[in-house]
Amino acid sequence: MSQVIILVDDPADWAAYYPARHLLSAREYLQAQQSVCTDKKVQVINLCRSYKYLSPGYYCSLLAEARGQRVLPSVRTVNDLSRKALYGLHFGQFEAALDKAMKRKGSGSDHFSLMLYFGHTTQEGLADLGRQIFDQLPCPLLKVDFRRREQWTIEALKPLALKQLKGAEEDAFAQSLEQFNARVWRNPRRRRSDRYELAMLVNEEEALPPSDKAALKRFIRAGRQLGIRVDQIGRDAYTRLGEYDGLFIRETTALDHHTYQFARKAEQEGMVVMDDPGSILRCTNKIYLAELMQANGVPVPPTAFVFSDDDEQIDQLIEELKLPMVLKIPDGSFSRGISKVKTREELAASLRDYLKQSSVVLAQAFMYTDYDWRIGVLNNRPLFACQYFMSKGHWQIYHHQSGGKTESGNSRTLPVQEVPPKVLKAALKAARLMGNGLYGVDLKQSGDQVVVIEVNDNPNIDAGVEDAWLGEDLYRQVMLEFLRRMEAKRIGLPV
Repeated sequence: MSQVIILVDDPADWAAYYPARHLLSAREYLQAQQSVCTDKKVQVINLCRSYKYLSPGYYCSLLAEARGQRVLPSVRTVNDLSRKALYGLHFGQFEAALDKAMKRKGSGSDHFSLMLYFGHTTQEGLADLGRQIFDQLPCPLLKVDFRRREQWTIEALKPLALKQLKGAEEDAFAQSLEQFNARVWRNPRRRRSDRYELAMLVNEEEALPPSDKAALKRFIRAGRQLGIRVDQIGRDAYTRLGEYDGLFIRETTALDHHTYQFARKAEQEGMVVMDDPGSILRCTNKIYLAELMQANGVPVPPTAFVFSDDDEQIDQLIEELKLPMVLKIPDGSFSRGISKVKTREELAASLRDYLKQSSVVLAQAFMYTDYDWRIGVLNNRPLFACQYFMSKGHWQIYHHQSGGKTESGNSRTLPVQEVPPKVLKAALKAARLMGNGLYGVDLKQSGDQVVVIEVNDNPNIDAGVEDAWLGEDLYRQVMLEFLRRMEAKRIGLPV
């Protein structure tokens, strides 16, 4: 795996820290005085005193990228940090974490600063905020200034130099660097039988993950049998994602979320990724999906887009869709952000609530069935077929109860060849509009009528459910598709 070289303007800046095997001055690195300076397997940590345009620190990051090395900070990060107008573009990614952290901190002051060492901080309660800032702007040493006006915001972001650290700050930096090094070195040398390495993004704390632990183990085993080493990674692996040949997302995705950032980065690194950022973008918004399906002749329930909760709009909805009807927030998942309204009063109340969360709400005619079809599609071919039955006494598969408890209905998995042709045709047509990744197409069937409800990127694959018919072969087919794509990438063919 990668080794680390550390760049400084003056080796004396490093005097307070432990010996480094590859500690180089900026001049030594820029002049490529050692072979390690051009080794593509190297992780470069640029700790020069300044990253200003045309400074030695700037050129170190620039040449590292030109040499095909991974460098922290990257030229893009350096440029983003140089102007508030640029780094301000990243604020929206962690506004929620900032607001949550500030409420927990309960500071009486309108100003405070946060020191980040590879995204780590010694300030209690701010670890998640620090990590999110580092995910967006990966810089070894960063000082973040916050100011409260009407609400808390980031006033300034400033990269720091080693010689600016004192006492406990030096200790915190050394500890964070050691942890960063451990992550870079964490994996053993690739065995000769491992043709490729695949990162599988998971969140062990997620309540309803796309795959349970047993399924994740089966993916790993299937990959191993094909010469693919599958490593489970978390969100803290963002900066070393490029070490892998592919990314498999097994965490619930969203646009304003690190899963989308991982997909974007993997695509930019030229990796094979499922699901890709385009698929996430298309699948996670129900408004987009509904419009796309209707524009391409895919059967969907009678649908309307709602922009207001005035009486005229409500009367029009009732006339078009009848009661009961279903309301959906565009980016809800696992039956969240969805409600069934039976009366005019319920419709008005739900619209008021949903329009506070989204400027557009999706309304659809209610169509009761005992179960929903879920057709798993991989690269435009059917992979599995399930029938998900409604939760007992409820109209949805998932029933989210007060107190956070979630119940779900039973399921039945059957061979793809036993799926009614009309269901299969609609599922494949809908998936094809999303791309060539891994999707779960949800459909309802009532007599001869079949409609597509939605298309999910990174669909559920749980042990004993979706794999109940194919067993281990389901996981093998997914890994075979990764292998096919990684082989195609290697020889320059389209995937």
